[in-house]
Formats: sequence, C-alpha cells, structure tokens
Amino acid sequence: MEERVYKTMNRAGVANMVIGVVTLVVGLATGVLLIVNGARLLAGKSKILF
Repeated sequence: MEERVYKTMNRAGVANMVIGVVTLVVGLATGVLLIVNGARLLAGKSKILF
C-alpha cells in the first residue's frame, strides 16, 4: 500500500515539474513576442495617416 502511494506522489511531482517548465517556456515566448510587436508598432507609428 505504501509503495502505491509513493508511486502516485512521484508521478504527481514529475507532472507538476513538467507543467511548470512548459508554462515557463510559453510565458517567456509570449513575453518576447509582445515586446517585439510593441517595438514594431512604436517604430511604425510615424507611417500611420489619419
């Protein structure tokens, strides 16, 4: 019984670590894309005619 609980906790810990790493990578990629697109908008604002 104790071994079963240990294995379940181990799998949950590994899954949490994987989800954390994936979330970190997605967050960094999203942040970089937002900064790049914001810079492009600021650089091109002089070309906008109203």
